[in-house]
Amino acid sequence: MGNGFPSARATSQKAIARLLVIAGSDSSAGAGLQADLKTAMAFGVYAQTAVTAVTVQTTRGVRAVQYMTPDIVRGQIEAALEDIGADAIKIGMLGNGAIAAVVADALEGNALPLVLDPVLLSSSGAALLDEAGVEILKARLLPRALLLTPNLPEVEALIGISAAGDHGIRNASQAFTLLGGRQVLFKGGHGDGALVRDVLVEEGRQTVFEALRQQTRHTHGTGCTLATAIACGLAQGMNLKDAVARGHGYVQEAIRTAAGLGGGQGPLHHGALSGA
Repeated sequence: MGNGFPSARATSQKAIARLLVIAGSDSSAGAGLQADLKTAMAFGVYAQTAVTAVTVQTTRGVRAVQYMTPDIVRGQIEAALEDIGADAIKIGMLGNGAIAAVVADALEGNALPLVLDPVLLSSSGAALLDEAGVEILKARLLPRALLLTPNLPEVEALIGISAAGDHGIRNASQAFTLLGGRQVLFKGGHGDGALVRDVLVEEGRQTVFEALRQQTRHTHGTGCTLATAIACGLAQGMNLKDAVARGHGYVQEAIRTAAGLGGGQGPLHHGALSGA
């Protein structure tokens, strides 16, 4: 008896890009896995998740964190890749060295395009990756990534070099190259000036993405959202530069149309593409 919906067989034959997100949960849903899922849906990408941690947080800050056991994290990754599969992977919050190590183990030999967002601190300044995790990220995950997406404080925390200005970006790029980094997107949201400059560096070549700085406190989850938007583009077969350009524009529109929720650093409007 017909119900107006396509059959399961017909639906399963429709090609759709697939993304695996490895990250933490944000109870306020502005960042982390919740932002990643909303971003993937905005771009028509099917996203699976491997939860690394559950955070208790509001727009004002992180109150508590519960990390998953390494076995559970690895099990989620393996289950996602064995069944539905993926066309790209995005890594966000890892939390600690044990989880970072098991993620690196689980992705050993995997050639899918990987976007690595080095989540070291929350927007409110809470530490989200311990020292052991940082070292594993640098030694094992950074060389595996197709793209690293640090903001300016994360650049300095990872390599001890300021990426302010073109000279700083050149020096930081060289340092990341020595660590095995192939491409880096330096996010300029923490910089000064009337323009926000995100700079993509590919084998020494710079591509600059600029936007007028929006005077708003509603920027919670911009890093997660941008990295996931780029990963969605890669999953859909876009080249890196085009995926970054599309993601950059999406984030700017999501900031512009934010609903003004919360008493602190509020979330973006992830439905910006739909005009809803």
